[in-house]
Amino acid sequence: MNRNLFENAREAVNRFTQNRGEGRQAPANKEDMQAAKQAIQSAYSQCSQQEKQQLQQLEQELESHHNNLR
Repeated sequence: MNRNLFENAREAVNRFTQNRGEGRQAPANKEDMQAAKQAIQSAYSQCSQQEKQQLQQLEQELESHHNNLR
């Protein structure tokens, strides 16, 4: 798989989960979450089975963090 797509997805999720909602910046918003989701979906198109499992974990982390902010 193209390493850049996978790394982009991981970084997008990290930005959303670590930099938002903890008083350091503005609360998480739909655009940030959508960007992270799109990065994950792009990475799915060219990944191995092992990477798909990691991407699924990133999706779960993203959703969990988003639900905790509500």
